[in-house]
Amino acid sequence: MPYYIRLMKMEDTALVSEIDREAFPTMKMPTNFENELNNCLAHYIVACDKKGSGNTNIIGVGGLWILVGEAHIVNIAVQPEYRRQGIGELLLISLIELALEFNCSLITLEVRASNNIAQNLYLKYGFTVRGFRRGYYTDNREDATVMTVDSINKALFSELYIRLKKEYYIKNGCSKIQLSTSL
Repeated sequence: MPYYIRLMKMEDTALVSEIDREAFPTMKMPTNFENELNNCLAHYIVACDKKGSGNTNIIGVGGLWILVGEAHIVNIAVQPEYRRQGIGELLLISLIELALEFNCSLITLEVRASNNIAQNLYLKYGFTVRGFRRGYYTDNREDATVMTVDSINKALFSELYIRLKKEYYIKNGCSKIQLSTSL
């Protein structure tokens, strides 16, 4: 099991900030992860690569906010050398797990209008395009595509999600997801 997911800790913030800046280099206001970890609405996870020497390396980050029974994915970022290896999908699966754990009814997010790779992943998991936010991104005024998946606690989504998660584990090996939260 080369990769695993766990909740982000305060001592992870320096490495996570580097990944965030590398993934979103032109954003004017980088995320303050120290503040986010003290925010009761925010929940962050990290993807780790377990090295042979027993050391672990943080290779990705994902975050969501829980607001009145709704989950809003605020970011998914993976180090460049680990992209296109399923880490982003593993982070998405884990964020969906968190949303289910918090009994959310829906998940929403914004994604760059030009980011077709991410949009295709979200579409695969049942997200639909709900609209656009014109000039949403502060770095270049690019539009955001708003995507949502409704009724994540209903049978239709559950069947899709369970099938996709099983397919992911078969293809990539069963990664460990450790998301114990204090509800």
